[in-house]
Amino acid sequence: MVDDQIAEIGIDPDGQLYVRPKISTFPHIYRAAMKVGWDPLRGVLFSPKPSEWSYRDWFRPIITAVASEYGVRLRVGPGTIWSNIPVELRKQIETDQASASSAG
Repeated sequence: MVDDQIAEIGIDPDGQLYVRPKISTFPHIYRAAMKVGWDPLRGVLFSPKPSEWSYRDWFRPIITAVASEYGVRLRVGPGTIWSNIPVELRKQIETDQASASSAG
């Protein structure tokens, strides 16, 4: 598995969670059939606007889809930009990432 840093995590004006990888692109992520998309213009992975799932719940399938389809492990790092992300959500994502790192 290859690691790539997450350059930015944000919530766009339409309410969609997005994840911008530092290096990798994922134009065929839809093949994972997890409702995760790739926006080539913005260079971001994105989820549907949450209705039944929370933003935290959508972050997980984005990371899982990339790992299963591309063999890339996206990681939050000190350089990750957090755009329009509430403090509590940021803490949850960082905790999830730390747990995943220690488990694998």
